[in-house]
Amino acid sequence: MASTVASDTRPGYGQLLRTPGAWTFLLPGFAARQPFAMLTIGIVLLVQHTTGSYGSAGAVAAVTGVSMALFAPQSGKLADRFGQRAVLIPGVVLHTVSVSVLTALALTGAPLWALFAAAVPTGASVPQIGPMVRARWAGRLQGSPLLPTAAAFESVTDEFTFVVGPVLATALCTGVHPAAGLIAEAALTLIGGLLFAAQRRTQPAHGQALAADRTERRSALSIPGVRVLAVAFLGIGAVFGGMQVSLTAFSEEIGNPGMNGLLYGLFAAGNMLAGVAVGAIAWKNGPRRRLVIGYTALTLTASLLWTAHSVALLGALGLVVGLCIAPALISGYTLVEALVPASARTEAFTWLTGAVALGQAAAVTVAGRLADGHGASAGFLVPLVGTALALVTLLLLRSRLSPLPVGRVAARGIGHRVPVTVD
Repeated sequence: MASTVASDTRPGYGQLLRTPGAWTFLLPGFAARQPFAMLTIGIVLLVQHTTGSYGSAGAVAAVTGVSMALFAPQSGKLADRFGQRAVLIPGVVLHTVSVSVLTALALTGAPLWALFAAAVPTGASVPQIGPMVRARWAGRLQGSPLLPTAAAFESVTDEFTFVVGPVLATALCTGVHPAAGLIAEAALTLIGGLLFAAQRRTQPAHGQALAADRTERRSALSIPGVRVLAVAFLGIGAVFGGMQVSLTAFSEEIGNPGMNGLLYGLFAAGNMLAGVAVGAIAWKNGPRRRLVIGYTALTLTASLLWTAHSVALLGALGLVVGLCIAPALISGYTLVEALVPASARTEAFTWLTGAVALGQAAAVTVAGRLADGHGASAGFLVPLVGTALALVTLLLLRSRLSPLPVGRVAARGIGHRVPVTVD
């Protein structure tokens, strides 16, 4: 159901949050989002503690990330077909059990292959709360100029979890017990996921409810623009994964493991602050152009990370890198509304989330090996390479980020509709 809220020249967060029913899915969704922020760092800290190797820790975390990347789009497709509740309830139960098994295996000194085996269902069952919340916004704000504001708000929410999640996981792992981070992650997944699934009134239409939609049902990945965005989002995942492992290794090198949470928190805080700003600005250029500009800035700033050898400098650079991520993320998610029909939108969002997870998995593995063999500074080369490759892809395939040719319009006020602008 489209929102009937009238727009002004600068729709703001206050207007967005007055959308009927918004708070009923936002609050439980926040708790259920924590796995994406806590899982990788929790695995890295626990497995590194039990094996003494960042490479092994990164490899286990990478298996989790790859599994999530492969299964997340299928979860989104099932949610589009059968409804979010039908997918979430069994998913959060499976995730809780899988994390518990992985934790027990790590603590008992199980061989690496056993950790890999447990990591597969752990990653596959990560609940796709972020894409599901975005799909709820898209359903309730269809054709509204509040959609870019919603995309910005979701980026801010995601990044706030990346402020809270890694800091919380690190504090629990270093101050309570090496397994405490994963235990907390599993508990939040179960409680938050079940509460979110209970909000049936706000979940988007699915299955037979979409029969009246004249758009032919198709996979989101069949749309060229979604494929380009998925490749580009691998670069953002490379930043997240490379930063998590390299900051952990840097903190160990200076003899202050607890500093990891603060440094990663600064990086995530930059992302969150930029997200707030992006949502508050009335942009004159479209999301496609902003996407290219955002990736250019991200590549340039990431190129400096490997040169930092002090806490102050690394914290400052991490903050700046974080400031550059949100514009790219928000622009990509905003493009989805113009590129993808409603019948495949949750799937499209999960492809992007899965791409971030896959890039993060690859980065964790490579950065872990580099940190083991050459020190933390070598691990910081991973974000640079990942974002540079993503930027080249965007520049070469930018023309494919075109909106749907028929019927895609956006409201500007009441009774006045104009074509969607993506450039």
